[in-house]
Amino acid sequence: MPPPAPGDHEARRKDMSEAVWRVLAAKGFGGLTLRAVAAAMGVSTGMLTHYFPSKRALVTHALDLLEQDTAGRPRRTPPADGLPTVRAMLLDILPLTPAGTARNRIWVSSWDLSLADEALAAQQGDRYTRLRAGFRPHLETARSLGQIPPHADTGQLAAAAVAFVHGLVVQALFDPGRFPGDVQTAMVDGFVARLAGPGPGTVPDAVRGTASDGDHLQPFLTPPPPTA
Repeated sequence: MPPPAPGDHEARRKDMSEAVWRVLAAKGFGGLTLRAVAAAMGVSTGMLTHYFPSKRALVTHALDLLEQDTAGRPRRTPPADGLPTVRAMLLDILPLTPAGTARNRIWVSSWDLSLADEALAAQQGDRYTRLRAGFRPHLETARSLGQIPPHADTGQLAAAAVAFVHGLVVQALFDPGRFPGDVQTAMVDGFVARLAGPGPGTVPDAVRGTASDGDHLQPFLTPPPPTA
């Protein structure tokens, strides 16, 4: 069988990507198989093996699609630089809309496969590295604007922000009645307000919450102890 022309190859790959996405949306990564994608396309499994010779190749392609969809999702326009931007980024990640919920369900369903495969786990680790790196410049801006303490460790705060928001994602997916959208938003506001540290600061009212349980952030917000 002769190989497809370049244009046909790209068109076929686009069709496969759309089929992969339909399977992910319906079944998550647990239901992502060559057979399921072939059925969604109305083709034979054998045809797909020309493009995806293994389950890992299929999953890798699916993760790339998911990352592209995540990167291209609609985003809020931050009202100001620094912490307001951090707040907007956190809200963009959460399952606050049907599309956001579906996207997060697919992401969470990918973790089991990734934990069982060293190469996939490394790719997921790289994604988290990029996510933390995306927060850090905005935290540095917040520090330069006086919105967070001058000695705040922005690398640690970026890690804390990602850990916080993904923990909230999981809780909201499993217990949406306990964590509806308004509760998620209030928790983000509390987290961002705690980033500002104790006492009055320059954080806009729109990003200041009422929570007071931010002691776990203090090692990253306060200056290091003097050395002898």
